[in-house]
Amino acid sequence: MKRTALLFLLACLSLTAVAQTTTDAFAKYEAKEYKASGEMYDKSLKAGKGTASDHYNAACSWALAGNKEKAFAHLEQTVAKGYTSIGHMQQDSDLSSLHSDKRWAKLVEDLKRNLATIEAKYNQPLKTQLEKIYETDQQVRREFMAAMQQKGAESAEVKELGQKMEQIDTENQKKVVAIIEEHGWPGKSMVGSKAQMAAFLVIQHAPLVVQEKYLPLLRKATEDGELEKRHLAMLEDRVLVGNNQPQKYGSQLRLNPDTQKYEFYPIDDEVNVDKRRAEMGMEPLGEYARRQNIEYVFPKE
Repeated sequence: MKRTALLFLLACLSLTAVAQTTTDAFAKYEAKEYKASGEMYDKSLKAGKGTASDHYNAACSWALAGNKEKAFAHLEQTVAKGYTSIGHMQQDSDLSSLHSDKRWAKLVEDLKRNLATIEAKYNQPLKTQLEKIYETDQQVRREFMAAMQQKGAESAEVKELGQKMEQIDTENQKKVVAIIEEHGWPGKSMVGSKAQMAAFLVIQHAPLVVQEKYLPLLRKATEDGELEKRHLAMLEDRVLVGNNQPQKYGSQLRLNPDTQKYEFYPIDDEVNVDKRRAEMGMEPLGEYARRQNIEYVFPKE
């Protein structure tokens, strides 16, 4: 038993190290240090524990660094690990330098064949229904955020859109709950990535009692590879904040009524938040804050 526990501990430490290194590699990518980013990805993915997204990001870094061999090597791993976003890959400007290479056409064809095989197993009616829910969920939020920026939080337009968003959320919640009760969690192997994201977003936007009810189901879905760890982290934080407790991963923001700027809800054990975020495949909190235009100073130990 002691030996088993030790092996489990070592495995956890290894996965944490991989997550942290890929997070650092992505930070190098954002800093436009593409070769350094690619080298960090190579090091962290050498043991074969990386996801399709990790290899895709590595390919982008190497393509931008001008190394086609390494870029294609990672793209082949991306396809092998089940990547399905063919439209995104074809439109991604990071990979433009690869399009004239004969390997690109073969890669696209391989991806199309894999995608057709995967999609043949989907529950197509359920996929269509959830993708429509995804669009309604996101469209009203795009309108709401645009009005917030243009008109301000106290404007009549924002208040009207807030009410519209609540109504849509209630309608979507009824539909998704009915789906879950009949089919279980509609994971990516059942309906694909976009459709399963719709189910997650609806639960994320639901009242606290609904979030708490389905949180164990989402934990199980994450264990089974049907939901990304970073999405589970967001719901874990949402439930904690809903219960007036400090969040664990720093994913939740609030609008400061005095400054009218966004800030983080209180974070438990904040000096170690990046370690927890790395375990869930999330970027460092400082990077996240920068992307959200939040003024943030990481606490000293």
